[in-house]
Amino acid sequence: MQWYLKVMQQYAVFSGRAQRAEYWFFILFYMLGYIILVVVDLLLGAYNAESGFGLLSGIFLLVHLLPSIAVSVRRLHDIGMTGWWYLLVIIPIIGPLVLLIFFVTDSKDNNEYGPNPKA
Repeated sequence: MQWYLKVMQQYAVFSGRAQRAEYWFFILFYMLGYIILVVVDLLLGAYNAESGFGLLSGIFLLVHLLPSIAVSVRRLHDIGMTGWWYLLVIIPIIGPLVLLIFFVTDSKDNNEYGPNPKA
């Protein structure tokens, strides 16, 4: 939970580095929160099947949009890549798969984005 809170506190910080644990624990709690809110939306009748989300889950997605992009950019910095590589997400199927490979890659030593956060 501390990783999730750390990312939310640094919601607009695109500089620096984010180690794998920070990124993946944020994604874990993000997905759990989203699934819970989708269930609540379904129970309240606020879920729209056409759009794929309801009132609460839609607000949740909007609140987490900037923090998720920021932690992704910092994760790319951790492996020595520029944050512009995140734009691969707009390429269907292949882009997200390439990003997945990048996100599971281990941290590099000190680089232009700062010291290794694992050290």
